Amino acid sequence: MIKSTRYMSGHSHYSTIKRAKEANDAQRGKIFSKFAREIGIVVREGGGADPAFNYKLRMVLDKARAANMPKENIERALHQVQGKLEALGKITYEGFGPGNISVIVEAATDNKNRTSQEIKNLFERGGGKMAGSGAVSFNFENKGLLVVQKNDKPDEQMLKMIDLGVEDIDETSDGFEVYTQPDKLYEVKGQIESAGFTVISAELYMKPKMFQTVANSDDAKKAIAFIDLLNDHDDVQNVFSNLDIPDNLL
Repeated sequence: MIKSTRYMSGHSHYSTIKRAKEANDAQRGKIFSKFAREIGIVVREGGGADPAFNYKLRMVLDKARAANMPKENIERALHQVQGKLEALGKITYEGFGPGNISVIVEAATDNKNRTSQEIKNLFERGGGKMAGSGAVSFNFENKGLLVVQKNDKPDEQMLKMIDLGVEDIDETSDGFEVYTQPDKLYEVKGQIESAGFTVISAELYMKPKMFQTVANSDDAKKAIAFIDLLNDHDDVQNVFSNLDIPDNLL
């Protein structure tokens, strides 16, 4: 559903890849289908179909609404999920892309053999190579991510959020990327909103420990095209990478 040097102003790997993904997911029907699958996965993983008791489901529903998914589509997905729980499974792929970037792909599928072969083909077509479990995941940490709108006093805003006990903050040109423990995502979101700040989005994110910096604009375009290619597959829910694109190449 696809970061940055600590506290480096105006330099955001997450935002760069997120823009690429949003441009790629222009087809509304495909977006809504992916959200419906993701609803099924998070209900199956535990917590039930009540978002009040399942923070992962609440997160997915918030993202679906932010993407203007119609209410009836969301309700239909929740009603249908029980009959599809046994058929739908989550599977994760790891590998390398152009410029030796590390990539983690999360998919939801009712046919793992088919999806695995298709994802392998996409890796190869995009100039990458699929690898085994653990090949790149050691370089990623599972985190909660909040994107917070910047106000007219960003220094004070950052200090206030640090006082709230967040794990890490990256400042970008127009906001902040705030990291939490996954199960603290909505607790911290509420604290930030209570402080008077606007939270643009909240989601779970695989944060790289080390980044792979591309050397030129051609390499940057190839890497983004590769990530777009993976994201465009119907079964793919999220693509995470350690791609670092310097500001002067954006």
